[in-house]
Amino acid sequence: MLTPPPSRAFDGVRLHVVTGKGGVGKTTVAAALALALTRRGKRVLLAEVEGRQGISQTFDVPPLGNDEVRLVSHAEGGELWGLSVDAKAALLEYLQTFYKLGRAGGALERMGVIDFATTIAPGVRDVLLIGKVYEAVGRTTGHKRGHGAKVWDAVVLDAPPTGRITRFLNVNAQVADLARVGPIHSQADSITRMLRNRQSVVHVVTLLEEMPVQESVDAVAELSEAGFGVGAIIVNQVREPLVDEALLETAARDPEGVGGRVRSDLAAVGVKATARTVAGLLSQAHDHAERVALERGLTDEVAAQGLPTLTLPSLTSGVEDGGVAELADVLLGQGVR
Repeated sequence: MLTPPPSRAFDGVRLHVVTGKGGVGKTTVAAALALALTRRGKRVLLAEVEGRQGISQTFDVPPLGNDEVRLVSHAEGGELWGLSVDAKAALLEYLQTFYKLGRAGGALERMGVIDFATTIAPGVRDVLLIGKVYEAVGRTTGHKRGHGAKVWDAVVLDAPPTGRITRFLNVNAQVADLARVGPIHSQADSITRMLRNRQSVVHVVTLLEEMPVQESVDAVAELSEAGFGVGAIIVNQVREPLVDEALLETAARDPEGVGGRVRSDLAAVGVKATARTVAGLLSQAHDHAERVALERGLTDEVAAQGLPTLTLPSLTSGVEDGGVAELADVLLGQGVR
């Protein structure tokens, strides 16, 4: 099944929200996407909201805080900056910006009010985290919001996993319903409009495994139903078959049928073809053939979503020593821009 071109998921987009089931490499993919956009000459902000310091670990820099830190400068003029959004700092910043509390904000923190608001009050934490991202997306070089050029050409958000991404993005719509008038309603409504604007999309990262694919399919349906644009499905850690197509088919249908080839190949490299060795290799060949068949079926299931699909290879050496840069190059080669 043909999938739409990547341009559908990236043209005109300024906010790239990256989600995926835990363990699929969401943070790595978000970093690779941000780096790819940087190599297009863009000024990019890569932000995280889960407090895991995944960005600092990926780029081997000190832990990030609530201020942007430059991570990469590219020869084409692009820059990549990093940010780890902290709910407590975001609330203090919000109170100072909108209510000019000054020292009163510190007093509230000492009294435990800030901790209460960010850890106990339902939904407030997510409101603050998204609010900081909203501020970054809309920030301009002028003295007032909306005046001057945009500070960031693109913002990439390493977002919560698929299990709660819709609830996370939709929290401001719920706040707007609760606070029907006033500044809280206005800001919550503005954030919701930004997230549902065509310049904002959610990219879903998956592996070719049954649970991640199923959770990705469910997330695509939930996000679409909630009014959020879904960009691309990014299939991570794709592995090429170890043997040719004809051998795969035979190994899946009749493992013993490739016994002769296994024995001759072993002899050719000077390995004694004992019955135990051959049997073990045939068993592995059968398992590998079944695995490839499963992955192809899951690939069809991903394609059936009708979204642009990007694939990233499984790196034998991991993401260290330039692995993220290698993945960024792969994304560029597939049309990320």
